[in-house]
Amino acid sequence: MTAQRRFVRRTVLAVTASVAALTLAACGNDGGGKASSGTATATATGGHNAADVSFSKEMIQHHRQAVEMAGLAAGHASSAQVKSLATKIKGAQAPEIKTMSGWLTSWGEQVPQDMSGMDSGMGHDMSSSATPGMMSDADMGKLEKASGADFDTMFLTMMVEHHEGAIDMAKTEKADGSYTPATTLAADVITAQSAEIKQMNKMLGKS
Repeated sequence: MTAQRRFVRRTVLAVTASVAALTLAACGNDGGGKASSGTATATATGGHNAADVSFSKEMIQHHRQAVEMAGLAAGHASSAQVKSLATKIKGAQAPEIKTMSGWLTSWGEQVPQDMSGMDSGMGHDMSSSATPGMMSDADMGKLEKASGADFDTMFLTMMVEHHEGAIDMAKTEKADGSYTPATTLAADVITAQSAEIKQMNKMLGKS
């Protein structure tokens, strides 16, 4: 083989190898890019654990009761401030219920049955010793029967306790949870409800 033919052969082999390398790189970038994107998403959100499931289930019920309490304000409260706060609470927590329900469904977990708004005489007490700040059926019955200034005071007093329970639950989720959207929501709950507690205590004449 002449020197010229050897040079041509080496050139052809080099070009072929380069084309093959580029093809593999392109395929790798396409598939790897998608995989990397998926991995990045998984890393960003984190896998869920038992703490995330417990937090979502308990906070759904907790939020439902808060929304039920807030719903009473329109027809029972006398203070415009109380009515405004109740509207704010309902507007913030109702969407969060949907968000957490979506998480549970995506995890293959059962969304808690909605027992709010039912006749308290049916024995469906939503309160639980394991769920901080939840009102008993008796508490809810008293709130439903109250009106005017009495309702305002009772609502604010109960909602402060309710919020304090939610904050305790949120702190546990931040410490033990692994699903980033859930721990982020927990942080939001702590921030928003801590501010509302200060507001409500001020409305109650407390420092």
